[in-house]
Amino acid sequence: MKLSRVVLASALFLSACSDAPQSTTNVSQLQPASPPPSLEQVPDFASYKIVDEKKKAFVSFLKPGVTYINDLILNARTRLKTLSSTTAMASDDEVFLAKVAELFKLPLPEAGADAKWFNEALKRVDIIPADLVLTQAAKESGWGTSRFAREGNNYFGQWCYTPGCGLVPSARGKGQTHEVAAFKDAFQAIRAYFLNVNRNAAYADLRNIRAALRKSGQPITGEALAKGLLSYSERGQPYVDEVQSMIRFNEKYWSQG
Repeated sequence: MKLSRVVLASALFLSACSDAPQSTTNVSQLQPASPPPSLEQVPDFASYKIVDEKKKAFVSFLKPGVTYINDLILNARTRLKTLSSTTAMASDDEVFLAKVAELFKLPLPEAGADAKWFNEALKRVDIIPADLVLTQAAKESGWGTSRFAREGNNYFGQWCYTPGCGLVPSARGKGQTHEVAAFKDAFQAIRAYFLNVNRNAAYADLRNIRAALRKSGQPITGEALAKGLLSYSERGQPYVDEVQSMIRFNEKYWSQG
């Protein structure tokens, strides 16, 4: 795997950090096998009168971005697994590990990557099932009809804290300074969501559940990983229960395409 291929995954993610949602990273020197899907032409989800058609349009719009990012993650994960059992690394390998460390907020030990570091990196560099990603997008954005989705391409309710970084919530409490992040397009919002779930300490339980499923050879499902989202909403367990129910109820939509 060439350096340009493995660094691409990190570079694509880095351009969508939620702290600076509209920033971009210069990746002109990187040549992916295929370009990311264009998610700039957003359907008018509110115009759909038939719920079934709206849900199908919503999934058709967002799922290519989810699939693309999961593929990038699997490429990076494969390289990490290979390097975890390598004793002598090339300079390209060192660059790759540095990118992973920066991206997933997992500093490398002074002596270099060791077994403990690789174990945690492999917990973070892993897929998020499309049914979970799309369910949360649907729930947080009202199937693409919310103000934040329409005006800021934010389908996941993600916050930012720099003045002007997004949209000010009309119901923001006194003394609060957060905004709802605005993104250039839906693809950046999806990347930011993946970063948030895969590196934020609040979702360590989700990553532990995912790692346990991998270790036991069981499928990684959205319904199982949803148990690790207690901190995603102030509502806690009721929010998790609703996400799991939505996954089951809308299964036919998540599997389309």
